[in-house]
Amino acid sequence: MTKSPSSCLFCAIAPSRIVAENEFAYAIRDGYPVTALHTLVIPKRHAPDYFDLSQVEIACCNSLIFNVREAIQSQDRQVEGFNIGINCGEVAGQTIFHCHIHLIPRRRGDVEAPSGGVRHLIPGKGSY
Repeated sequence: MTKSPSSCLFCAIAPSRIVAENEFAYAIRDGYPVTALHTLVIPKRHAPDYFDLSQVEIACCNSLIFNVREAIQSQDRQVEGFNIGINCGEVAGQTIFHCHIHLIPRRRGDVEAPSGGVRHLIPGKGSY
């Protein structure tokens, strides 16, 4: 687990990995993508999770999510939807303790039954 800025993967990201940025956030492709073009939006300041962000940082992350979404849809016309996810805390699955927002492009047929979406995080809760 990365909990301090001195050992944080996202505090020392290579500039060549950045696909978009603004004053308070940047975006990179996920190193372990769930789908093609899976992107992470990351605040530049080391903040452990979403709830540690300022309103300005949240607004800048949100703006970048919209910009990256548009770029992904321009690049891949098969993308018809997105999942946006944030893991906050170890019990929620967070492994890098620098806030990062997953923007996961979705394509028709990428899973057998997409109904329920993020509810599938807990087995048996997605189908209702």
